[in-house]
Amino acid sequence: MSSWQVQEAKQRFSEVLRHAHTDGPQIVTRHGEEIAVVIDIEEYRRLRTAPQDLKEFLRSGPDLSELEIHRSDEPAPTVDLELG
Repeated sequence: MSSWQVQEAKQRFSEVLRHAHTDGPQIVTRHGEEIAVVIDIEEYRRLRTAPQDLKEFLRSGPDLSELEIHRSDEPAPTVDLELG
């Protein structure tokens, strides 16, 4: 991320916007303190979308119906645990 002082960002605003679009978020500082960030509109829209609940997230994944999964017919091994 690039960093711009407020005065420089004001003078070169078109350049700040271009960098936000091509290079990612641009930080604006005042007296060395980060005060703002300029981001591309697509990144903003992505961040503003409502988060999905878990069920929607899982349903939006790839279709796995054609995936061939082979499992052994043998029973799972048992593990003996001794509690002290």
